[in-house]
Amino acid sequence: MFLEVKNIVKSFGSEQIIKELNFTLNAQNTMSILGKSGCGKTSMLKIIGGLLSPDAGEIILNGINVANQSPKHRKIVYLYQEDLLFPHLNVFENIAFGLRLKKLPENEIIQKVNSIIASLELEDQSGKMPHQLSGGQRQRVSFGRAIIINPALLLLDEPFGSLDAGTRQRMQELFKKLTKEFDITSLFVTHDLKEAILMGDQIAFMQKGRLKVYQDKTEFINDKETGVQDEIGFWDGLKSKETISKH
Repeated sequence: MFLEVKNIVKSFGSEQIIKELNFTLNAQNTMSILGKSGCGKTSMLKIIGGLLSPDAGEIILNGINVANQSPKHRKIVYLYQEDLLFPHLNVFENIAFGLRLKKLPENEIIQKVNSIIASLELEDQSGKMPHQLSGGQRQRVSFGRAIIINPALLLLDEPFGSLDAGTRQRMQELFKKLTKEFDITSLFVTHDLKEAILMGDQIAFMQKGRLKVYQDKTEFINDKETGVQDEIGFWDGLKSKETISKH
């Protein structure tokens, strides 16, 4: 397994917010994690990313236990709902930032950044500043900045939560394309049922600090706890009412 999370526990005071977290993830796969606000999703991501220390447990990434490593040594990138772009840098330089820190040759930086910009469908935007971009465009730049440094693992915390429905759908499609193109391994946290089903190769449900990982999407859909059956029932009920009103 590429990622193994074993027996992670975390408490704040007397409240245990992460309870015996155990799961595995294959390389080049995305696990979507569904859960309501306050269930522990963000704390889990922060622990895996090194932004929060667990009380116990192991995080084994590509064969190495990184639980005690600092965030900069983990090769893990955390993407928030907010794009967090550098306001004084244009699109090209925002994406190039990580490569410039590595002091790569200029011609290599130009080639890599232009290639990512093309994949992100931002060719006409490379000279623009963040305030000149739409929300979806800014989120694409965030992805570019993350992907270009070739992280071992990408952590996505409600990345499309602030976007309108149409832009959100386009970003979902783009992310699916990028995961294949750049062999991305990721954890994708969302509170949106449809998005959880769409985005994950694996799917999990978090509730009160406990994570349940499903064998497949059918098992997830059939679990009453996830709310999928209620959603299906709602739409079936609406269809029935429409059919009756037409007769």
